Amino acid sequence: MFHKEGYTIIIVTLIIVAIGFISTQTWVSPVWLQYVCYATLVVFLILILQFFRNPSRIADINTQDVVSPVDGKVVVIEEVFEKEYFKEKRLQVSVFMSPINVHVTRYPVTGKVVYSKYHPGKYLVAWHPKASEENERTTVVVRSTGFGDVLYRQIAGALAKRIVNYAKEGDEAVKGDDSGFIKFGSRVDIYLPLGTPLAVKLNQKVKGSQSIIATLK
Repeated sequence: MFHKEGYTIIIVTLIIVAIGFISTQTWVSPVWLQYVCYATLVVFLILILQFFRNPSRIADINTQDVVSPVDGKVVVIEEVFEKEYFKEKRLQVSVFMSPINVHVTRYPVTGKVVYSKYHPGKYLVAWHPKASEENERTTVVVRSTGFGDVLYRQIAGALAKRIVNYAKEGDEAVKGDDSGFIKFGSRVDIYLPLGTPLAVKLNQKVKGSQSIIATLK
């Protein structure tokens, strides 16, 4: 299953690969060089297909658990001052996505979208300390049942030139449902209340909608 954001790119890639096969057969020699060209085209197609894959997943239904919005590795766990929405200190957990990770963004909790805003910006590498404030990004806040607001932020990286965000203010958010997509390397920050017990550690690999980030009080 592939994400709808990749349909056009996948079709274009298939056309390019098909043309490449025909051109190689017609113009390239010797035979061993043809095989190298064929292998290169196949690898290119596989990379595109795996990047836009959208595996079906069922999220944990426990309303107290916050799940990871994306696949990747936990690269930041720290207390920071969140100045866009909360305007107070929060516990930030950041998940970095490499180009080989699934890049679908999913709702980390169930509730109602109360804030959604896009910010144009730079394309610093996603792990840069200033990426959260200076890169292209979207900020989404879900008011979860029983324990208040959870903010997550999609952040473009050096390769990511387009963030897709489906969350709109007033939407009903269901934990694990598709809420957006980021093309190529990028990261997502999650902001939780101070003192929230975490279920992850630095450098831990996580899966979107499957891995529990924290259990809210």
